[in-house]
Amino acid sequence: MDTEPTPPDRHDSIRPSSPSIRHQAITPTKSNEPRTIRTEQTPRLLDRLRIAIRTRHYSERTERTYVRWVIRFVRHHGMRHPGQFGAKDLTAFLSSLAINERLSASSQNQALAALLFLYRNVISGDLP
Repeated sequence: MDTEPTPPDRHDSIRPSSPSIRHQAITPTKSNEPRTIRTEQTPRLLDRLRIAIRTRHYSERTERTYVRWVIRFVRHHGMRHPGQFGAKDLTAFLSSLAINERLSASSQNQALAALLFLYRNVISGDLP
């Protein structure tokens, strides 16, 4: 009896075999040099935010909440990097939370705390 090998799961080809492979990039080389793989890259903004929160031993719930507020802030301003924003953009975001979304004062304060944490501890600067 010939049994056919079972086809691999269709998601096996998508998933990396280890988490470190996801962050590898091939560095450009001359044609006669062997290719090298560079695994060290600067962390992305949200990863840097998570690292800063964990370094200060904030709770997991605070981490999730701050990350969500930063995502909302970035999406509100068209997916631009928060380093490009000023105090006017922050005020516009908080105002839209109050006026358009009718969020409570405590939710607005939470959003403000998350964004101030981002600017003071991750982007390393106060708002211009």
